[in-house]
Amino acid sequence: MKTFLGKIEAKIDVKGRVFVPSVFRKVFSEEDRERIVVRMEADEKYLVVYPESVWNKQVLDLQSKLNEWDPEDQMLLMQFVGDAEMLEFDAQGRVLLPKRLQVRLGGDSELIFVGMVDRFALWSKSMYEEKFAMKETLSERLKMLGSK
Repeated sequence: MKTFLGKIEAKIDVKGRVFVPSVFRKVFSEEDRERIVVRMEADEKYLVVYPESVWNKQVLDLQSKLNEWDPEDQMLLMQFVGDAEMLEFDAQGRVLLPKRLQVRLGGDSELIFVGMVDRFALWSKSMYEEKFAMKETLSERLKMLGSK
C-alpha cells in the first residue's frame, strides 16, 4: 500500500489555487486522480484531505455504526458529511480552495501538507508551527504510548 508521508510546504496563489505536491499525487490510485474530498477537522484549524475512495470508505464505515432512526446519529452524519467538499484537480495538479476553507486556515498563503498514511492534512504554516511548538516532543509521546 502506498502511503502519504512527510511534510511539504506550499503556497496558495492569488486565485486560491494550491499545488498538491507531486509526491502526494503519485500516491493516488488511478480512480482517485480527478477529485479529492476536503473537510475541516472538527476541533482543530486544519483540513483533512481524502482520496475519494478513502472518503467513501470512511463515510460508509461511520454510517454503518449509526442508527438511521436516531436523530442524534443522523445529526452526526449530517455534520460530518455536510462539512466536506469535493474538489477537482486541474491539469497542473492544483485544486481551488474555496474562500471559506481559506478563512478557516487563517487566510495564510503559506501552507504545509502533512502525510497521514491514507489521507493527508493541510495546515496554515503558522498554525502548524504554533500547534506543535507547544506539544511535548515526539519521543516523549512515543515513550508514553510504549508504557501503556
